[in-house]
Amino acid sequence: MKHSNQLKTIIALAVCAGAMTACRQDAEEVTGDPMPPSYSGLYVLNQGNQGENKSSIDFYSIDSGKYYSSVYTAANPTAETGSLGDVGNDLQIYGSRLYAVINGSGKVEVMNARTAKRIGQIDIPNCRYIAFSGGYAYVTSFAPYGEGSTDGYVAKIDTATLQIADRCRVGAQPEGIAVSNGNLYVANTNGYAFPDYDSTLSVISLATFTETGRIAVGLNPSRVITDGSGIVWVSTSGNYADVPPRLYWIDPQSNTARRTDVPVSIFCIAGSRLYYSATEYDANYNTTISYGIVNTLTKAKEEGSFISAEAAAQITEPYGIAVNPATQDVYIGDAKNYTVQGELFCIDRDGAFKWKYTAGMLPSAMALLGD
Repeated sequence: MKHSNQLKTIIALAVCAGAMTACRQDAEEVTGDPMPPSYSGLYVLNQGNQGENKSSIDFYSIDSGKYYSSVYTAANPTAETGSLGDVGNDLQIYGSRLYAVINGSGKVEVMNARTAKRIGQIDIPNCRYIAFSGGYAYVTSFAPYGEGSTDGYVAKIDTATLQIADRCRVGAQPEGIAVSNGNLYVANTNGYAFPDYDSTLSVISLATFTETGRIAVGLNPSRVITDGSGIVWVSTSGNYADVPPRLYWIDPQSNTARRTDVPVSIFCIAGSRLYYSATEYDANYNTTISYGIVNTLTKAKEEGSFISAEAAAQITEPYGIAVNPATQDVYIGDAKNYTVQGELFCIDRDGAFKWKYTAGMLPSAMALLGD
């Protein structure tokens, strides 16, 4: 469960013009049927609230324009739990396989990327995020690294055998993870110690699978993504009060971090553009939501936003984001009030509302399936 959701636990349609941006709100939504063979589309991982075993995966077919709900359950009717599991946290495609990190169930579910049929699972307690390199998967875990430890670890998994090959100790409650220049970069949050969060990234050598150092960033680092040139981008969540979220970038040659003045909570990268949404809190936990684009070459925020004011007004709580690099369509998962089914929105390259579908509870991580 993301920190904003943990914190909440603790304490008129836009006009569509033209055939290419026609509203699809009444288009067919398919429930309970396996998705048909598709050449391209978008997988959506619905997180589900903790302890409710309501994590699920949906699929939007770019070819047909249809939205298929709960495709994992439909493709795997004999699954032990009858569903994907409890609290889905990350979703990625590597090779021909789809990997879903299911935090509450303590597993990484491995599926065929074309059919969502189950191949196997990797048991990792309190697992969070996943990255890949050289035939291995790397998964962050909040689970203590040894008896009495508060530190977490990164598990190294052989993707051919789905067996854990090694573990590397990092900081407490590690979240996002990314690969660049022969290293892993891991966000250490110390999230269980609210409000005394960590503010470092662990650097792990892929060659030795040992931690070689730590990089200071902002308070409570969360998402970590590498762009096409190898620059590592990091969002820090702050303390949900007087320390706002911020975006940092790291040169992998020098391992030095630089802070931007851009508030970023969730983000994705397509080409040389970083698309983001930011949720900022005041002392009374009231929120302000903003959207924008950062040029990854200049490191500067572009003027304006990728979403129109009319389209943004339809979204209650942005919880996940992805971009189709071919069309520049932006997909945003809306968690609503965290207790009901969410929605998946599509915003076209001009910022206009294109379509939306009813998703599962807390649509967050997304993975694009190419031709």
